[in-house]
Amino acid sequence: MARKTQTASKSKTIRKGKSTPEGASGGRAFSIATNKRKTVPERVAALTHVPLAVCDSDDHLQAVLGVLRDTNEPVAVRMAAMQSLQAASFSVVAFESSSGDYRATLRKVAQDANPELRQRALGMLARQKDGFAQKKLLEGLENPEKALVPPEKALQLLSYDVHASAYEAARAIVDHPPNPTAKREALRLLSADATAAPVFEKILLDKDEMRENRQISASALHAIDPEKMQALARNIVLDSDDYDDIRATSLTALAQFGDNTTLAVDQALRQSVDRMKTQGSAKLQQSASQFLNKYSG
Repeated sequence: MARKTQTASKSKTIRKGKSTPEGASGGRAFSIATNKRKTVPERVAALTHVPLAVCDSDDHLQAVLGVLRDTNEPVAVRMAAMQSLQAASFSVVAFESSSGDYRATLRKVAQDANPELRQRALGMLARQKDGFAQKKLLEGLENPEKALVPPEKALQLLSYDVHASAYEAARAIVDHPPNPTAKREALRLLSADATAAPVFEKILLDKDEMRENRQISASALHAIDPEKMQALARNIVLDSDDYDDIRATSLTALAQFGDNTTLAVDQALRQSVDRMKTQGSAKLQQSASQFLNKYSG
């Protein structure tokens, strides 16, 4: 019983950051990090060592949270404080009692005037599947005047915890994209939506669509509705006017997941693929060779 009490007392002492060299080092770094008379480079450098002090003392944790919240602090120092807190948060036991304060601070910073701080805070919250962050991201997609980050970044962050409302917002972006990058990110988010096959089919067959969007659509359709992809892939492969990379993707889909019996006797397809061995891009030639190796003879 005495031994157990002694161990608990030792843990408490470590929590105060006074009994180990590591704690002392963290304390010195903390003193520099929170001292506004020090230079920005000195404080930023010190903040890389602060996680030790943060985990050792609730007072230290609250002080670093204060640095992050303080809009009068230099952005570089606030950014370093955020990184320090993120590192400290991995010490689950030591950080648990203040996790609520940490999340509340991130939510405040997610609405900061500085776009870099906003985006970083929203990213950290999104990875935690925070409901506040998701709500703000969706609000920004629906009403650009309220957007905290660009639409393409909002879609990336929503992908950490996708719900029906996120799919709905992504479909709206695909239909009326604010910029090409946002449309591409919306398609990537929708690739996990089992009901989005018609969207991908339409884009895949549209030769006026950006090639990268068609590639994303081909891959997504192959995952969501492989039978539909098979039906479209043959026609794409036979279309010599289509892009080589799109034809190569379609040919790979046929080779890997097509009906073996049907493909083995499809002379028109095999003759066309045979010509591809020496024509077109290296990727198309490689896909053609793989297909013929599987279905020759």
